[in-house]
Parts: sequence; structure tokens; C-alpha cells
Amino acid sequence: MNGFVEHLHEVFSEFGRIDARRMFGGHGIFHDGLMFALVADDTLYLKADDESAYSFETRGLARFQYNKGGGVLSMSYFEAPEEIYDDPAEAVIWARRAHDAALRTKRRTGRRK
Repeated sequence: MNGFVEHLHEVFSEFGRIDARRMFGGHGIFHDGLMFALVADDTLYLKADDESAYSFETRGLARFQYNKGGGVLSMSYFEAPEEIYDDPAEAVIWARRAHDAALRTKRRTGRRK
């Protein structure tokens, strides 16, 4: 595991235990078995949904995008704000926001099955 991903354990220590798993050529970041963040190229992206995306967009935080089949695809993850790396209280706020979005998404997709 790379140093950036290892550092996230400290960043989110007041939020609770996180687990990092290699995936997508990067890492998925999980809390209570639910992926609420991802790391690509040493950049942390937090889960968002229709209810929370505004918090990211108003701050000008970039959406996670990747190239596939000659096109660019966007996912419902946004770059994390810089202050979470120095402010544990902010890290908890943003982690909860992302985890809540992941929970809502899981509930919505669970109803479709």
C-alpha cells in the first residue's frame, strides 16, 4: 500500500476505522464495509449523490473522471477538500457526508433488485 493511502488512516482516525482495498488501478476506501471514497493517482475522492454533490460543486472540487473506450466517464466521487488533511473535525464532517451518500446509494440500488 502506498504512503498516501496509509496516511488516510490517520486523517480519518476520528471518523472511525477505514480499510483500503486495491481496485480500479487505485484503492477503494471503506468504512463499515461500505466504499465511501477512492484514491487514484494519490488523490482522494469522496462519494457524493444528488443530495450532497452541491457541497462539492460550490467549492469547485473536481469530479472523478476516467478514460474508457475513447470517451471520458464521470463517477459520483469528488476530490476531497484540502483542509481535511490538517483538521480532524473537517475530516469527520466530509467522511460522514460521503458515507451517508454511499448509504443512500446502497438503499436506492437495493430497491431495484
